[in-house]
Amino acid sequence: MIRINMMTSRRRSALKLRIAPVMIVVLVLLLAACGRGASSESEGQGAGAGNAPIVIGVTGPLTGDNAEYGKQWRKGFDLALDEINGAGGVRGRPLEYVFEDTQSDPKQTPAVAQKFVADSKIAAVIGDFSSPASMAASPIYQRAGLVQLGITNSHPDFTGTGDYIWSNTSNQRDDAPYLARLTVQDLQKKKLAVLYQNTDWGKTTVDLFIGKAEELGAEIVVKEAYLTSEKDFRPILTKARDANPDALVLISYYNDGALIAQQRQSVGLDATVVGIGSVYSPQFIRLGGEAVEGVYTATRFYPGEPREEVQRFVEAYREKYGEDPDSFSAVAYDGIKILAQVIEQYGAGRKEIRDGLEAVKDLETVLYGKASFGPDRRLQNPRFLPLVVRDGKFTLWQP
Repeated sequence: MIRINMMTSRRRSALKLRIAPVMIVVLVLLLAACGRGASSESEGQGAGAGNAPIVIGVTGPLTGDNAEYGKQWRKGFDLALDEINGAGGVRGRPLEYVFEDTQSDPKQTPAVAQKFVADSKIAAVIGDFSSPASMAASPIYQRAGLVQLGITNSHPDFTGTGDYIWSNTSNQRDDAPYLARLTVQDLQKKKLAVLYQNTDWGKTTVDLFIGKAEELGAEIVVKEAYLTSEKDFRPILTKARDANPDALVLISYYNDGALIAQQRQSVGLDATVVGIGSVYSPQFIRLGGEAVEGVYTATRFYPGEPREEVQRFVEAYREKYGEDPDSFSAVAYDGIKILAQVIEQYGAGRKEIRDGLEAVKDLETVLYGKASFGPDRRLQNPRFLPLVVRDGKFTLWQP
């Protein structure tokens, strides 16, 4: 019995000696696999290795009332990708985007955010179009550590959600006061009727505009909100006409702005029209026709500006699409180019992109020239160009 136990003991010892090297090999392989997993995660977007594409998620409108702006975005994105991938991609890998249609609806954007967050291939996100739609999703991106770059999100609080929320556009604290100075100081209009979109963007912008306009000595004789789905503006335009303003100020996008300009003629409202920069687009003239002649605005992008970076972009855009770009396609082009520059310098991992946005200096952009992000996670020193529609075209206006 004892012999049997001794034999069993010897066999167990021998078995342990044989198993020990195997266990060591298994542990080494497991550790190596863990190392590869950590490396892949730090590369981001499950960024994988080799020549796998680096993917940017885009959330915005391709259908609904704002579909036109999503189409302009895509033109800017596609031109940027043509140039980037034609030059070898980013870190030797192709750059791509996937576009999820949200109709710029705040009720839809959180679900898209959850989808992007869960997809390890997504390195960063651009969008949404409107500030409310973007801000509805921002907490999800922030908690997950996935950069959200708002290319058209001018609400002052947009980047306040956290350090993964960034923007390459100016905010309303810059846009609205500039429009007030253009209207009151430069155009010498003192009696103002103001129409604005009944959205968070519209309400914030109109409050900032009116605050500055009144500070400059203007009187607000009419202040009327309208729904983005509105098509008949004649009732509020009649109210504006009866107040006899010397300027009609539009806090509008270019599609509703063009319709308002047309309908003001039908009610006999004879006042100078001044629109926020969102009305700037060749589409505004196409939609408004003769009714938008003499409309003033201020924009951060104008294809006739002689800066070299602007002209390179405009020429490439005309060659690809046979038309002039607008500010929406320009800011989309810049958004992709900014992320490409950051990934090239700092890596494709989600945290690497966030850290890169904070560290990067002298980004090459169309709208700003060489630019860097400030403490508010927006590009610094926005530039504005005053324009007027003359002979069916936007032209630079000199005060």
